[in-house]
Amino acid sequence: MTRPSPLLVPAGETRAQRRARIDAQRGIRRAAVQARREEARRVAAADRAAAPGRDIPSGGEHRPGALRTWRRLRLPAHRATTATLAAAYLFQAEGGLALPGMVIGHDAYTRAAFCFDPWVLYAAGVLTNPNVLIAGEIGSGKSALAKTLLGRGRAFGHRAYVPGDVKGEWTPIAAALGGATISLGAGRPTRLNPLDAGRRPQDVGDPEWDVEVRSRRLELLRSLIEQLGGQPINPTERTAVAAAVDAAVAAHTTPVLPHVVDHLFAPDLTRPLPAGFTSHAELREAGRQPGHLLATLVFGELAGLVDAPSTVRFDPSLPILTIDISALGETNPALPLVMACTSAWTEAALRDPSDGQRFIVYDEAWRILRELALARRMQTQWKLSRAWGLSNVAVVHRLSDFAAVGDAGSELRALSEGLVADTATRIVYRQRADQVAATAVALGLTGPERALLSALAKGTGLWRIGERSGQIVAHTLAPAELAVVDTDHRMSRNPDRFAVPSVADG
Repeated sequence: MTRPSPLLVPAGETRAQRRARIDAQRGIRRAAVQARREEARRVAAADRAAAPGRDIPSGGEHRPGALRTWRRLRLPAHRATTATLAAAYLFQAEGGLALPGMVIGHDAYTRAAFCFDPWVLYAAGVLTNPNVLIAGEIGSGKSALAKTLLGRGRAFGHRAYVPGDVKGEWTPIAAALGGATISLGAGRPTRLNPLDAGRRPQDVGDPEWDVEVRSRRLELLRSLIEQLGGQPINPTERTAVAAAVDAAVAAHTTPVLPHVVDHLFAPDLTRPLPAGFTSHAELREAGRQPGHLLATLVFGELAGLVDAPSTVRFDPSLPILTIDISALGETNPALPLVMACTSAWTEAALRDPSDGQRFIVYDEAWRILRELALARRMQTQWKLSRAWGLSNVAVVHRLSDFAAVGDAGSELRALSEGLVADTATRIVYRQRADQVAATAVALGLTGPERALLSALAKGTGLWRIGERSGQIVAHTLAPAELAVVDTDHRMSRNPDRFAVPSVADG
């Protein structure tokens, strides 16, 4: 051991003085070490007094079976099946929902069957609402899952409606389930009147029903005018539209858009003036701009679609009803207007909670989120989903679609982000690497969940149900289902190559 040397040696120091000085230095060091040990013992004693019974001696506890040994612990190797070892690792995987529902597929880790039913989960207190959000890049399997929910939900008595099928993909599943498809487009005979009163609930009286129908019609017309004009409708125009609707209802039991346009351009001189107007000329001037905007639906490129009495009837007994608007073209700027009309027509027939539990699917929902009026309608349905017995299903490519609409702080941005907050079930399929961060922030994903998003296999998704941690679920399709949910058949030279599928396609 090397002896410590003094830093400073006084000149002329004798041997005895040097020895005395070194002994004094050693004494100081021993005293410092002893002081530190006393302080450590004092702190340990205080800890034992604060938490009695938690201090374990370094040599182990003095009791039988305390595993105190001076040898290294060595255990013999043991080999067993995973079924046997499962009992030794009880908390390694998600235990499942343990509730009845539609069989979706299996847990990717435990291989256990995975069942889902938003109404069952809501009744059990697992969910705060039955709304569902499905996000995934093209070809990841999100559309196949949405169609499977509708198909398998029929066995549980759930009906389904698709108010705007922009690609025509839902027609095969509607035919397979015994439902119906309403096709809208230029040259087609079908007409939908968005001002239809809809089906009246049995427990609603005449005054209440008249007020509700009038409010719904005014809301639709206001949204159409704002979409066409690109700006909010002012108060005088709002009053003029209300007066035109009242006059059209008085002259016709079920008005259509041309009736409202006529009364905006030429108010009924026999009817009393609304409050705030001094002459019919002033009322006509206030309704001129809204009249010209609504006239584009009557005389413009959408003429013959939503400007006449309905040629079809909403049948609530059908297991599924879809409205095919693919003939308009996906890039048609008038597509949001048609979707607003079809959504209003469908919504008018869905407000009766006695009709049971129903799915409402908004495929390609990002198109709707671009329009403020449509986003407001979606928010209404999301908020009233429990009262109406609806499970709204929004299908998008990525979660950033909700944050990419409108300016920061705008109403449109707030509505879009609010839809995510009002959706208790979030299902995320494979995401591109540049979308992972935004998705993780929007859904509050953990680090391990975030790492999985860009590596998920086709047909496998991360399910966030309520406040539960994410569960990796592989969606399984039966051969009979594949024929109606496959959206890639046009890309294959061999239509039979998916004869025995193992996971979802689409």
